[in-house]
Amino acid sequence: MNPFISKLLVVIARKRLEAKHNTTSISKKQVVPLVRVLQVELSHAIKEYIFIIIGVFSAGFGLKGFLLPNNFIDGGATGISLLLENITHINLSYLLIIVNLPFILLASRTFSVKFAIRSIVAIAFLAFVVHFIDYPTITEDKLLIAVFGGFFLGLGIGMSMRGGSVIDGTEVLAIFLSRKLSITIGDVLLLINIIIFSFGAYVLSVETALYAILTYLAAAKTVDFVVDGVEEYVGVTIISEKHEELRVMIIEKLNRACTIYAGRGGYGKNGKSYDKDIIYTVVTRLELAKLQTEISKIDKKAFIIMGIVKDLKGGMIKKKPLK
Repeated sequence: MNPFISKLLVVIARKRLEAKHNTTSISKKQVVPLVRVLQVELSHAIKEYIFIIIGVFSAGFGLKGFLLPNNFIDGGATGISLLLENITHINLSYLLIIVNLPFILLASRTFSVKFAIRSIVAIAFLAFVVHFIDYPTITEDKLLIAVFGGFFLGLGIGMSMRGGSVIDGTEVLAIFLSRKLSITIGDVLLLINIIIFSFGAYVLSVETALYAILTYLAAAKTVDFVVDGVEEYVGVTIISEKHEELRVMIIEKLNRACTIYAGRGGYGKNGKSYDKDIIYTVVTRLELAKLQTEISKIDKKAFIIMGIVKDLKGGMIKKKPLK
């Protein structure tokens, strides 16, 4: 890491410890662990914001390079914004913020204030890109517009989700309703988009609504490809010498349950096996970035196995909110 940044992190860590313990006598031994935590947080934050920036520019390209010049619409909050832009002729950049704002307020309750802030920053950045950056109009072929407009928009949504935010707030509403009504996120999104496309067929034309459905399907499949689906959960197995610290972190910081297996290693010093606890937990895709960050803070060498969980039954996975 850059020496200047490292020195800055040391200063920040020392100031935090001094404020916490109400003393200026802070030893280097006390500072080092906190500096390591800050380094992990900074590196993960940089990576996540790179994902968000790529996502915003991709979504902007899909909107201004394909959909907007040809009066196409999409599903979700973006589709609502495009539909309102066609009806009211209000600038799309303003509508993107206005339409998504209620969903972001809901996100602050459903997930966390940090997640909501990151999402509103991503949406505001998208509005800025749409308003100020002139993308070239790529094609006037309706089929290509629907497919590739949806692709770039879906890529933008997926990359933003990889960065721990959303640029289309209907995913937040879908997750919230799925927890309350015990239905899948996919079903909620389908219902929302049926309403949007039906209204689009009435206000614009049936042909426009049909192309919008094609755009939505292209975007949805692209999002699935990028983030393996909003509604899928990830099973995480963690093997580490610091298993007790990791167990406490999962319960207290992520507010998730975990299962502890008694494990025996097949490799050790002098060929001897050794006993250790193995942690298994299930998190949503949106929580995965935070879990990886917290694991790195405790043990960078932890062995982590992640796999998509297709079906869940019982437990509290859908009811426990993020902190």
